[in-house]
Amino acid sequence: MKIYIDGKFYGERDAKISVFDHGLLYGDGIFEGIRAYNGRVFRLKEHIDRLFHSAKGILLKIPMTPAAVTEAVLESCRRNKIRDGYIRLVVTRGIGTLGLNPNRCKRPSVIVIADRIQLYPPALYQRGMDIITVPTVRNLHSAVNPAIKSLNYLNNILAKIEANNAGCEEAIMLNAEGFVSECTGDNLFIVKSGKLLTLPLSAGALYGITRQVVLELAEQAGMEVGEPNLTRYDVFNADECFLTGTGAEIVPVVKVDGRVIGSGKPGPLTAQLVAAYHGLTKVSGEPIYE
Repeated sequence: MKIYIDGKFYGERDAKISVFDHGLLYGDGIFEGIRAYNGRVFRLKEHIDRLFHSAKGILLKIPMTPAAVTEAVLESCRRNKIRDGYIRLVVTRGIGTLGLNPNRCKRPSVIVIADRIQLYPPALYQRGMDIITVPTVRNLHSAVNPAIKSLNYLNNILAKIEANNAGCEEAIMLNAEGFVSECTGDNLFIVKSGKLLTLPLSAGALYGITRQVVLELAEQAGMEVGEPNLTRYDVFNADECFLTGTGAEIVPVVKVDGRVIGSGKPGPLTAQLVAAYHGLTKVSGEPIYE
């Protein structure tokens, strides 16, 4: 595997960052998880845009243009002969001192890792997932804004630990007001009376790329969509439920906190959106090989 670090490619054993990098010391940095399908990087522009938006949110100046970052992602895929895979794009604050002050970091580092991923067992996509609600609350907008996809993922990791302790792959996180926000690594959707609903960004949901694709596909299919605040009660009484994410794609949920969702099986609208999503990923994206 060849890994891109600050303009050069290194083998796995030689791909290293300094122990004084503030991305390691303090989680001071940002990242994107991106998918490649059939020799094309899916929604690459949207991911690059979100990366630069996150950077602005933490006053981090990426030392490359969006076009240069795009080319680094594509070249990483070429060097690793990726046709179907996963790209992790990371920007750290860079090497600094043991103090917090980011002004001591002279130059941010850009890292690209192109590999493969299997986030959930294949059987979960067939039978659906059981999830729970966890005590850990989603970050406040006034703290680390959930819109910033930062390297400091401890809030989500604590929720993931609680999910794992309960024997679940995923878990719902609530916001400080008690409304459903999102899951530890995925956005959440429900279907109720034929209407597709997902959590508003104001509830603490991430600006999910896959979330936006699903909303677009639903509108193209003539589905009624909405983004209201939702409670656990609303999720319990949904006809269908599913999660979305770059790594997860679209995975159905059939039980939440012991309550069976709908028929207890992946629903028809979920299946329709899964088929439409897979159809789109086969033909859409930035070509890796030309």
